[in-house]
Amino acid sequence: MSELEGLSSVSTAVVVGNPKSASRTLTAATHVARELSGADPDLVVDLATLGPAVLDWRSTEVAELVGQVGQADLVVVASPTYKGTYTGLLKVFLDRFAGGTGLRGLAVPLLLGAGPAHALAPELTLRPVLTELGATVPGRGLFVLDSQYGDAAAYDPWLDATRPWVRSVLQAAA
Repeated sequence: MSELEGLSSVSTAVVVGNPKSASRTLTAATHVARELSGADPDLVVDLATLGPAVLDWRSTEVAELVGQVGQADLVVVASPTYKGTYTGLLKVFLDRFAGGTGLRGLAVPLLLGAGPAHALAPELTLRPVLTELGATVPGRGLFVLDSQYGDAAAYDPWLDATRPWVRSVLQAAA
């Protein structure tokens, strides 16, 4: 059996909280999802493209996205690091998920930042929120320097440590 066999029925999603659409953060998150699942994500939510709907609790479009993300087997949740944490845009979206049951699968916290001083931000700020929403976070959160977002080697140590566990869980869920 190949390493990726059995993952075709696994659903993956990417949620990006960068206020700029089609950002480096989106590129990084899509790369991580692809590396972990072996395929392009099934759903990509680039929050910047939703405009004011993110703030409208009556928006059926956003409610549907929350439902789809919540049911994904693997979600990469990504943001640039602002003031040592994730963006308010991402926070507003995550506030829509039910505590304890909003996310049912694995979630990867990914933050991009300008310098290594914020390397613990995914662990200290985003991971606790994702676990509070019901997700299981494999390994540690991922921090990538935004100057290295396009360099696959910048992700390799984290991927080497995390990929086997993620794939094992995803294969069991398939």
